[in-house]
Amino acid sequence: MLTWKQHSLGHFCLLFSTVLEPNRSIKYSVTEFVLLGFSGDREMQNLLFSLILVVYILTLLGNGAIVCAVKWDKQLHTPMYILLGNFAFLEIWYISSTVPNMLTNFLSETKTISFSGCFLQFYFFFSLGNTECFFLSVMAYDRYLAICQPLHYPTIMTGWFCTTLISACWVGGFLYYPVPIVLVSQQPFCGPNIIDHFVCDQGPLLELICVPAPVIKLTCYTLNSIIVFGSLLPILGSYTLVLRAVLRAPSAAGRHKAFSTCGSHLVVISLFYGTLMVMYVSPTSGNPAEMQKVVTLMYSVVTPFLNPLIYSLRNKDMKNALRKVLGGWNVSRSS
Repeated sequence: MLTWKQHSLGHFCLLFSTVLEPNRSIKYSVTEFVLLGFSGDREMQNLLFSLILVVYILTLLGNGAIVCAVKWDKQLHTPMYILLGNFAFLEIWYISSTVPNMLTNFLSETKTISFSGCFLQFYFFFSLGNTECFFLSVMAYDRYLAICQPLHYPTIMTGWFCTTLISACWVGGFLYYPVPIVLVSQQPFCGPNIIDHFVCDQGPLLELICVPAPVIKLTCYTLNSIIVFGSLLPILGSYTLVLRAVLRAPSAAGRHKAFSTCGSHLVVISLFYGTLMVMYVSPTSGNPAEMQKVVTLMYSVVTPFLNPLIYSLRNKDMKNALRKVLGGWNVSRSS
């Protein structure tokens, strides 16, 4: 089911280590960065650590349960649920690209991250985010076919076509952004090395470059806009057609079922793309650093946490499969 090859992560790590690390201490003065994270005294840091740790564990358990349910329940071996299983698998890696280091920094006095480690986090954070944009588009297209073209759905969304779409999401997400990241990493970082964020994000890193780099900045913002709007427009188009089809449905029960199926997807899209636009499409240089951290926290931590709740607790087949996976635990409708 999960067509993405995990061993490619090791290949990318080796590639980036050789590109980013050699002679770094000789060429530039900055060999590590300091991630300030969230401000506050020790009690506040401990509170945030506990809260985010709980959210992280629940996110891993929730998305992991969806992956297991889709894998082990043969009734869920359909394109819709296979896409959902891959999406849940993606969310596990997406939140893991930032939260473990964030939790470590809450308890650390130095809060440092190596130069190569920072750019590796930058790469995986953006690549997994790009992959999520692609998956949301494909999932919207799947819902459009299921609702607007139900008779043609089995012949269009075949197993081979579904596998091709999933593979394209994974490969495209990881091949979209490496060139700008390598270009940024080769710029001179002479100091300071303090990043007022909890993740090695694009904006703070560009601000630390010692020389003017307007071409690289324009390239990064252009690529961000392309990935956001290029994946959002097909989603909006798909759901516009879905809405038209639903409103024309003669049965109120049919309309309710269609809205229930697509409503959860729209909640995720609104939260994810809304915060992405605030961070990477609209100008953020004048926004307070703390607000940028909160916005980043929304799409990098809160969204992966909400996805299992939104997708599983509103879907009867998924709830039944989760009961089997969790050993007969009762998932009440009131949840």
